[in-house]
Parts: sequence; structure tokens; C-alpha cells
Amino acid sequence: MIIAAECLGRGSEIDELLGRARAATGPEFIALIGDAGIGKSTVLRRLAQAAAEIDVDTLVMSGGRLARSDVEGVIRSATGPAILLVDDADQNDELVRHIAALVQPSREAPVLVILAAADPTPAINALLADTLRLGGIDRDSVAALATARGRVLHPIVVDRLTRHTEGNPRDAIALLDELPTATWSRVDVELPAPSHVVAEVRRRLADTTPPTRALIEAITVLRDVDSLGTAVTLSEIDDPLTAVDEALRTGLVVAPTALTPAQTQPHTAGPLIQAAILEVMGIRAVGDLHRRAATVVADPVRRLHHRVAATAIPDPALADDLDALARDRGSDGAWAEAAGLFAQAGRLTADPLDRETRSTLALDALLAAGDCVGAGALVPQVESLRETPLRNAALAYLAILRGRSAEAQVRLDRAWDIVNFDRDPDTAALIAQRYVLHNLVRCQGTELVEWADRAITMAGSQSPAGVEAAVIRGLGLAWSGRPTEATAEYAALTERIRFGAQAQRATMGRGWLQLGLDDVGAARSNLETAVSMANLGGSARISLWALGWLARTQCLTGDWEPALHTVEQGRALARTSGIALATPLLNWTAAQIHSLRGEWEEAERSVQEASTSVGDYEIMRIPDLLARGQIAEAAADYGKVRRTLEPLMRMADDVPGLREPGWWPWVDVLANALVIDGQLGAADDLLRPYEQLVEQRGHRSASARLKYARGRLLGATGEIHQARRTFEEALELLDGLPLRYDLARVNFAYGQTLRRAGKRRAADVVMGTAREMYLSLGAITYVERCERELKAGGLNAIRSDRDAVDLTPQEEAVTELVSRGMSNREVAAELFISPKTVQYHLTRIYAKLGIRSRSELAAMRR
Repeated sequence: MIIAAECLGRGSEIDELLGRARAATGPEFIALIGDAGIGKSTVLRRLAQAAAEIDVDTLVMSGGRLARSDVEGVIRSATGPAILLVDDADQNDELVRHIAALVQPSREAPVLVILAAADPTPAINALLADTLRLGGIDRDSVAALATARGRVLHPIVVDRLTRHTEGNPRDAIALLDELPTATWSRVDVELPAPSHVVAEVRRRLADTTPPTRALIEAITVLRDVDSLGTAVTLSEIDDPLTAVDEALRTGLVVAPTALTPAQTQPHTAGPLIQAAILEVMGIRAVGDLHRRAATVVADPVRRLHHRVAATAIPDPALADDLDALARDRGSDGAWAEAAGLFAQAGRLTADPLDRETRSTLALDALLAAGDCVGAGALVPQVESLRETPLRNAALAYLAILRGRSAEAQVRLDRAWDIVNFDRDPDTAALIAQRYVLHNLVRCQGTELVEWADRAITMAGSQSPAGVEAAVIRGLGLAWSGRPTEATAEYAALTERIRFGAQAQRATMGRGWLQLGLDDVGAARSNLETAVSMANLGGSARISLWALGWLARTQCLTGDWEPALHTVEQGRALARTSGIALATPLLNWTAAQIHSLRGEWEEAERSVQEASTSVGDYEIMRIPDLLARGQIAEAAADYGKVRRTLEPLMRMADDVPGLREPGWWPWVDVLANALVIDGQLGAADDLLRPYEQLVEQRGHRSASARLKYARGRLLGATGEIHQARRTFEEALELLDGLPLRYDLARVNFAYGQTLRRAGKRRAADVVMGTAREMYLSLGAITYVERCERELKAGGLNAIRSDRDAVDLTPQEEAVTELVSRGMSNREVAAELFISPKTVQYHLTRIYAKLGIRSRSELAAMRR
């Protein structure tokens, strides 16, 4: 059933096997192990094609035949690497032993024998072969399979199909072929098992005893959540351990870690097996078992789920119970669970208005859980409903998470205009809380605090809307110039909300605040805690912000590998949740680290990836611009830095969060670019108001960054003594803060400024410090710059590196950069000298070398 021409999602395995073949110096054996249908034969076919393309001798055979002369021919001719591919090797141990007997004596023959099997057999194990296990293919490969079969699937359905089949290509293709085309257009589709799985499950169940079958069916209906004791009670069997043993032998249920009865917790052997067992049981039997399960299980939520599963028609009483439980779970912040309960309540509700409300609440709860992908499946249904304040608030919430500021504003304003505050105070409070989120991502501190106060007043501090407004309010206080109040508020909140999903929100907010206020160690601790609390039923949205700011913290402290790992975690969560808001923040960190390492393609890929997801919210636009500015600065393109970051000057007039010190490091970067670009007056005009604000706030790292830029400016105007004092003050401010990148950056600018002023010995010491710091970070881009600066200073010049003509250190540095194709302005920016000085040096270089052009100079240095 596999498409012979396709080998999707196996690139790493093919490359590994080809690499092993190239490196073989004698006979080697690899067991390629994987479940039936996982694609072993397809991998062997593609490997044979790839080997032929690079002139590696290949012989392919199945487990049912052996051509001795062919094998001997491969061995005799194997002067270079050769591959022997054996499919279905587990079906013929004699064949495997025969191949071993032919291959092993030829100790010098570089032959790689790959034995494909579902499980290793004794003959395979006797070879002590390395094992390469094939798992399921990823969701992108499943989507490609669907396209190849002429099916157009919604991303939600692709994810569901991947999980349901566990990435098994044969099973995915079987479902794509067997289910009607119309099925795949529904985002709420419940996938069955393929017919070949159902047939196999039917056969295995028919071979079991009645008690064993009853136990397997009970385990399946309980969905692996409840204990074995609950399954035994539900199945009403007398000899559970005998039934467990027989059930495990069928392979329909598994208990991989069980060694004693006390450890035994069997569960179905995957989603497809579970679906197939339910299909074999039949709807009537499944319903009866669910009704009995509702009387057996202890958890109230599970009891309700079983009652729902057994109910095919509206049941107002059951719907009311579900609604009440959903609201209770929402109060605890367990929004994913609440969403499922609201959706079930809506299905069982007879009254159309109540059904609409519950469907809308299901959408809203999914968004609160951070599941934009799941919520997207409900949007067409909710958009078709009559206009209500709740409907507008829910759709506004979706617009916020997708980064659509204008749409969110329109929907929120409309919801606020039509809500009745007296009759529906809960919805009014919910709308106010959505305004809080809206102003958070607009970086509007004062408005955020005002809406938070409204939400808390209307709903109460213990309500879901009140709690969610409170855990964000502190950031609004900080952005309004009230950091002390913000710190006290978060301390009280985290003491009051210590457990459950809501605690994740408070912990993340506190960590975000602490990072902005230079409490870096505490910020890292709280952000790491917030990430780890995702398993408590927290929100993907909160986890995303925690990952985004944790990556920033790790970047600033020089922990770049952990930072990139955190970025990848965040990107994966953003893809699966469908939340766009935090992606630019994650990509900013990635772009910064990659550009400082000189990994330009990765850095550019980060900003290009961001460009597809940047909405019109300030919290998305700001890090996107900072990422692009960072790449330009690392490339010493200061004109581009200026052009990239100047829009932030205009934005800051209307965005308080952009003006407050410590949150977005842009003023120093732009001012530095202005200085190097020769726009000294503009740099001074930019710095002055922010220097005054930083002094009022007493913010250490922000003050150090501004002094870095001010020191540059003072050096450029010839005020070297004042520049030295300013740089020293910056270093004192950073002393004790774990901001390794900022320390390196200040020392680099300080060293350049000293060298330009002719203080070569002092410059050499400071630049050497900067080099060591950058080297410890892995910032190769700046290590190379530091080395050029040290060389240009003359004290560390290595004369053996020069040509026969004796160039000065500065001339040597100019020669190196011009030979790379840099313009005079670019060389000037890199060496922190004027373009006229570059031209002066070039004139002398041409004269000394007896050449007349830049191209001749470049040719001499090739």
C-alpha cells in the first residue's frame, strides 16, 4: 500500500545509512527495526537509489530468496563501499546466517549489510548488529502523503491524523483512501481505524476468552485513565490476573513496565487499536459500558464524560451539570478541560440560546488555554451565531492571539458598547479583561492598569477574569513608571496564588517584571518555573511568554545554547498552538545569537520567519525591528541599523512600554549607529531624554547601555577624558549583574574609543578584555573585530603575517577589509575611523604596493 515513489520524512535515516556505508572498512551489520507499515521497504528502496547515485554498489534481496552468486559478487567487487539490503530479514533466519557466513570471512571487504525486520530474531541478534529503529513520520510528511493521495486536509486534521496513526505511513494512507472525501473537509472529524487494523483486532478478540475480552473492552472504554482495579470492577471478572496475562498476549493491550501484579497498569496499544476495539464492540455495547463506567469511576469529571459518551440526544440536566463543572474548572485556570466540558454541554443543550452561549464559551476557553488551532475549528460555527457581547469578546480574543490589533479593537469596542452591565456583569468583566490583554501587547501601561481595575471591580479578585487581570496589572504598573508598586503587587500575588494553573500566570508575570528590573537571577528562576508548570493544566499562551522571556534571559547572561534550545521549544509550541504573538520575541533571540556567532544564514532565516508572523501589535513589531537591527549591527552596517531602528523613535511617542528603561534595548543601539554614521547631534538629541528618565528610575543596566552610547559620542567629539569616565561608570553599573554580553559590548566600544584617541596601550588592555569575553560567549563576529582592532593598534601586530612591503597596523587592517569588498564607509564604521582616513590609508597602501585599484589589492590578498 506504500507509494513506491515516495520516501517522506526519512532524510536523516537515509543520510545516516549512507554515511555508514561510506565509512565502512570491513563487513558491518545494521538491523533496521520498525513496526509493520512503518516504511522499512520504502527506506531500502530509496537507499538503493541514493547509493546508485553516488556509485556505491548495492544488492537488494527479500527474505524469501537468496542468490549466493550475487552476494559473492558484491563481496569480490567491493574495492569501495558496498551495501547489501535484506528486506523481511525476520522471516528467514537461515538466510541471515547464510549471508553472515558469506560476508564475515571477507574482513577487508567494506560491505554494509542492512537487515530490515519488525523485531530482531536470534540470527540477527547473533550478529551483534547495530540497531536503527524507524519511528513514525512527522506531520509535514503525513501532509505530503495526503497531498499525494489527492486529499486536502486542514492543519488541525493533519495533526489529528498524525497522532491517530502515530505517523505510520501505511495506516495513514489506508485511512486517506478508505474515508470519503467529504470526511477530510471536517475539522471535527473523529477518525476510525483502517479496515486492515479492524480485521486484525476482530480476529484477536475472537480468539480470547470472555473474561479477557471483557477486560480489554473495559480498558478501552476507560481510555487508559483509570486504574486496573476500576477496569476489573467494570468488566466484572473473577480472575483478573489470568485475564491480564491473556490480554497482554493478544498485543491489544500493553503494560511495558509491569513486572509484578502491583505494577500492572495495562492500556490499549495505541489510538488505532483503541478505535478498532470500539468499532468491533458496536455502538450499543459501547454505550452500555459507558453508562456502567459512570457508576464505577471516582472522579466527577470522568463520570460526566462517561455519561456524555453514552448519551446520543439532548439532555438538559446533564448539560447543566457539565456547564457548572466547566465554570468551576475555568475558575481554577484549567481552561483546556473547561473547553471540552462546555463543548459537550452545548451538544446536549436543547435551548438554542443556551446552546449558542455554551458553544461560544467552548471557543473562549480553548483560547484561554492557548489552543488557537483547536479554537479555529469552532470559529465558523461561532461566527454564524447571532451577535452577542460574549461572541464579540471571544472573537476579539482570537484576534489578539493571532496578532491582529485592528480587528481586536473593533470587536472589543463593539462588545463593550452592547453589553448590559447590570444584567450581565460577568461578560462585562470578561470584556474588560480582554482589553487588559489587548493593552498588554500594545505595551500601553496606563490603559492596561485602568482596564485591569475595571475587571477586578466588576468580577471580584477571585474570579477568573479578576485573577487574569491581576496577574498582568503589575506589568502595566511598571510600564507606567511605578516599578516599586509592581514588584510589591507580584510578591503578594504569588504568595496568594501558589498552586494550580493560575499560579503559572502569576509566576510568569513576576519573572517578566524581574527581567525588566534587572533582577536577572530571580527572573530566570520564575520563568523556568512557569515553563515547568505547563503540565499543571496551564495555558500555552502563558508558556509561550515564559519561553520567550526565558530565552532573552539566557541570551543576556551568555547561556546561548540553552537559549537556542528554549527558542526551539517556543517555536514548536507556537506552531502547535497557533499563537503568533510571541514568535517575533523568540526569533529576536535566535537572530541575535546567530548573527554574533557569524551564522548569517540562520540569523536571516530567523527574521524571514518572523516576517511571515508579525502582526500589527507593538509587542510583535518591536522585537522584529530589534532582530533586524541586531543583524545589521553585527555586520557593521550602521546605516542599516539606523534605518531599521528609527521607526522606534516615532513609535515611542505613543508606546509607554517602549520608553520605560530596561524593557526594550533600542536607544543605545540606535545612538551608537548614529555616532558611527557621523550624526552626532542626532545621537545627542536621542540620548538626553532617556538619560534623564533612566536617572529618575535608577535602572542599572539601562543606564550602563546609555553610557555605552554616550561614551561613544564623547569619544567622537574628542572629549576623551569624559568618555573614559563614562565608560568606566558603565562598567561599574554592570558589575555584579550577570549580563555578560553587555559587559563585552561596553569594553569593545571603550577600546575602540581609546584607540581612536591614540591611547594604544590602554586600548590594547580593554580590547583584549572584550575579546576574551566575546570568545567565552562564542561571538565569533566580534572576536574577529577585536583581533583586527588589536592588530591595528600595533602593539600586538604579527609581522610575519605581512607581505614583504611593510604596512602599518592600521594600513594592514584597512587592506584586509577592503580586500573583502567593503566600501570606504563600511571600513570606517568597522574600524571606527572616518571615511577620509580610510581613503588616506588606501592612497598610501597603493603607493607602497605599486597598485592602482581595489580589485588589484583584493587579487594580491587571494
